[in-house]
Amino acid sequence: MGQVVDLSQLLIETRSLRAAGRSLVTTNGSFDLFHVGHLEMLEFAKRQGNILIVGINSDASCRAYKGPDRPIVPCSQRMRLVAALICTDYVFSFDELDPRAFLEQLKPDVHVNGAEYGENCIEADTVRRNGGRLVLFPRIEGLATTEMLNKAQRMASELLPSERNPGRIL
Repeated sequence: MGQVVDLSQLLIETRSLRAAGRSLVTTNGSFDLFHVGHLEMLEFAKRQGNILIVGINSDASCRAYKGPDRPIVPCSQRMRLVAALICTDYVFSFDELDPRAFLEQLKPDVHVNGAEYGENCIEADTVRRNGGRLVLFPRIEGLATTEMLNKAQRMASELLPSERNPGRIL
């Protein structure tokens, strides 16, 4: 089970971990409406090294890149959920739209990102310049939060009464 920390506390912790010879793995995301795709990606990330550090987009950050209706779950709850996983060592939130600022500070040995972002994702230069390597996790079809929300909206609209089907109720 991991710890929810702030970045300044995490920077202190990682100095000790590096001194003890531990390899640091980072990943990040909003982790809104946590699902098995998230779990598999985090378990994969943990297998890339010793210590898994997960950056979670703050509510403002998530809203800025996902839209005004997101996140569904507040950041404090998303952090608690991810920290409760056995594969997670540390969880913190960040306000930026992308993780480059915290990656520059943490200098992970490995950064795991979704394969859909590719080898030349925005994190790649920062990770490699600081001696780390980028590892891509293959996307699992049908297990993206946005896809799941879209499906739920389609299903809900089919259940709503309409002129064509006035007898249906929620």
